[in-house]
Amino acid sequence: MAREEVENARDDMIIDGQMKGNGAFSNDFNPNLLKLYYGKLFPHADLFKWMSYGNDGKHPACDKSYFGRREFSFTLDNDIYVRFQSFYTLSELENSIKDKCPFKIDIGPVYSVDPAKRHAYAQSNDKVFTPVERELVFDIDITDYDDIRYCCSGADVCLDCWPLMTVAIKVVDTALRDDFGFNHILWVYSGRRGVHCWVCDAKARRLNNEQRAAIADYFRVYQGNENSNKKISLSGPVLHPFLARSYSEVLRDFFETKLLPCQQLFSDEERYEKILEMIPDESVTSELRGKWHSNKRSSNLKEDINCVRWEQLKHSLQSGKQKAQGLRRCVEEIVFSFTYPRLDMEVSKHMNHLLKAPFCIHPKTGRVCVPIDPIHCDEFDPTTVPTLSELFEELNRGGHKIDGIDEWDRTSLGESIRFFRSSFLQPLLKSCKEEMESSYTAKQRLANNSLSW
Repeated sequence: MAREEVENARDDMIIDGQMKGNGAFSNDFNPNLLKLYYGKLFPHADLFKWMSYGNDGKHPACDKSYFGRREFSFTLDNDIYVRFQSFYTLSELENSIKDKCPFKIDIGPVYSVDPAKRHAYAQSNDKVFTPVERELVFDIDITDYDDIRYCCSGADVCLDCWPLMTVAIKVVDTALRDDFGFNHILWVYSGRRGVHCWVCDAKARRLNNEQRAAIADYFRVYQGNENSNKKISLSGPVLHPFLARSYSEVLRDFFETKLLPCQQLFSDEERYEKILEMIPDESVTSELRGKWHSNKRSSNLKEDINCVRWEQLKHSLQSGKQKAQGLRRCVEEIVFSFTYPRLDMEVSKHMNHLLKAPFCIHPKTGRVCVPIDPIHCDEFDPTTVPTLSELFEELNRGGHKIDGIDEWDRTSLGESIRFFRSSFLQPLLKSCKEEMESSYTAKQRLANNSLSW
């Protein structure tokens, strides 16, 4: 979902050009409506304020060049990529978006110099053109769960498999806040098949690649590849506190009450064999296999067969003192294999990854990339996210524009923009202002002390 540029920001990292399109647009996506969307509904000012991090004001500590060193990338019709764009003012950004009408807007890092003028530094040997600041980002895609969901595959999503994204939000958001101390976190629906996470605290934006990799590795539990029978191995006498919390507070209950019945994980031999392959003890698997073969014709279906077989598996693995620690741990490994967040690690490790901006329109679905409230993420339904055509139907039903009221406030997009402002942008800018004032005051005090000598 994100594209990585070549290391060291050389000229050959430019990927502007034309590529053959890979699919028809959604019936809810229309380039003409997209132009109207950018003219009437897209929150340009909010995007500018966010990406400025308080540097658009009159405070003497403001870095006036900050926003102008941020890279924006536009994907135009026919997959034409326009990289390394930069803007110095809100009007420049807004006019460019309205003029070019990008099908997608990607946001990159803040560079040491204006990215649009990178060629002036191309011959330099001291890496003058380099990323210096970038949000810590995470990208989670439902297609990475195709081996454990049976309702959909590829880019298709339904309400039976979307809760996997909800679980990912809960696990990652809690860890980012409780284990790393981050506060300003934005979750965004990708518009089709996944979610994006932006960690925007100052200390997160200033992490180098090694520090980002360390945080990404904190979340890593998967091993092997898609052909491996066992993708997770939980070693040690006890689980890491983060994994233990995730298991007891989120994963176990979700697996047993929602995923098991919704995905029918034990409903036929092909499906339960994938689970039995994760158990290293042949005597246990043979016993379970024989039991399930013998009762597969049973008509007693008062209890869900998936739940019944899961309880039988747990009993076989966890009962009796003779069971080894590793065998009892198999239950947890199975739950983690089916429910634990599957992150695109490379997106999080490098500052130079691009990630789609919130409030873009996904051309394959026509849906808006709206923010998701992590506190109420259970209530988020991707099938009810407004589409481009629906927004303009709402505008048309609302009649003429009313003075003093934003156009988006007359549509279902209004709720998302208000949430973005009140729950994310305003607290973030307040924190930026406080940090800026504190830093400026400290420098002034230091300067005054030096003068007193």
